[in-house]
Amino acid sequence: MKRFLKQHLKKIAFTLLLVAGLGGYYTLRSAEEPAQFLTAAVVDQDIEKTVSSIGTLQGATEVDVGAQVSGQLTSLKVRLGQQVKAGELLASIDPVLQENDLRDALAEQQVAAAQIKVREAQLKLYLQAFKRQEQMLSADASSRAELEAAEAQLTIGRAELLASREQLKKATIRVDKSRANLGYTRILAPMDGVVTSIVTKEGQTVVSAQQAPTILKLTNLDTMTVKAKISEADVVHVKAGMEVYFTILGDPETRYVARLRAIEPAPSSSGESAGSAEGAIYYNGLFEVANPEHTLRVGMTAQVSIIQARVKAALAIPLSALGTALGRNRFEVRVLADELPQSREIVTGIDDGVQVQVVSGLEVGEQLILKDGGQATAEGLEVEFY
Repeated sequence: MKRFLKQHLKKIAFTLLLVAGLGGYYTLRSAEEPAQFLTAAVVDQDIEKTVSSIGTLQGATEVDVGAQVSGQLTSLKVRLGQQVKAGELLASIDPVLQENDLRDALAEQQVAAAQIKVREAQLKLYLQAFKRQEQMLSADASSRAELEAAEAQLTIGRAELLASREQLKKATIRVDKSRANLGYTRILAPMDGVVTSIVTKEGQTVVSAQQAPTILKLTNLDTMTVKAKISEADVVHVKAGMEVYFTILGDPETRYVARLRAIEPAPSSSGESAGSAEGAIYYNGLFEVANPEHTLRVGMTAQVSIIQARVKAALAIPLSALGTALGRNRFEVRVLADELPQSREIVTGIDDGVQVQVVSGLEVGEQLILKDGGQATAEGLEVEFY
């Protein structure tokens, strides 16, 4: 038993000596080697403070081309994606009904014109009869009652002629309307653009009793409008006239630059539960961009950045280098000088979410401590007992 205890105490003593020796070794080594730090240099670069949003592209000018008369769409002259010019024939509606209505209106116009000639002839007779009664009355060859009857007939004749002339005007208006309706059976392009949607196909019947049914949609792709959704938290920080840029998913390297034209005063209704307490509220920021090559297409997603502030060639450091806040735009940082950490107070400017501008307190090339480096320790060392 004594022998067992003696051997066990020897093992314990050996282990303690081993741990003590390792501890002394690492203490001596750490004293000889300088502490390791994770650092970042103060650099000279441009910094932008931006508001980010997602936008949707649409044509700056979009027109729903509809039918103003009812009938069967007998011919569709364009295809989807086709470029058309203003005045170009897009489609045709069966003109039979409109042609018949025009013929009827022309017939009414001719009847009204003939009626005027009849009234003019009658008025001439009434005038002659009135003058004759005046002469006969002056010669005591007729009574005043006969003169008054002739005068009344003359007045009626003049009124009938006036009514016939108004009837002719009405018939002429109907002719013009019927002729216009006949022209509406030929649907012409109201502007230069690209056919971006075809709603009605050949053979379908369109009915324009209440509203003009849409045949197709024309979009001018030379200029695109971007609708950028700006959150209610960010919208108070942006205003019309600010510079914006965006990229598209298919070409993230190309940056399109423009200026914010306007911000819609009411929330966007396209978002889920827009304006409610549960859903996020977004406002549409609008701006235009030239698209001469038609690279941009309707419905594309734009990754938009609205520039609030920009500093060229600013002193910049990572945000992670900032230490304790000492006041408004004042922070403590740790600078590595002669391999030793030093505390310093700096004044900051704008930041882009990653880098922050340094207004004063640092110079280009100085090393800032971001995080202490790992120190060698004896933790985790496995010791085997014998």
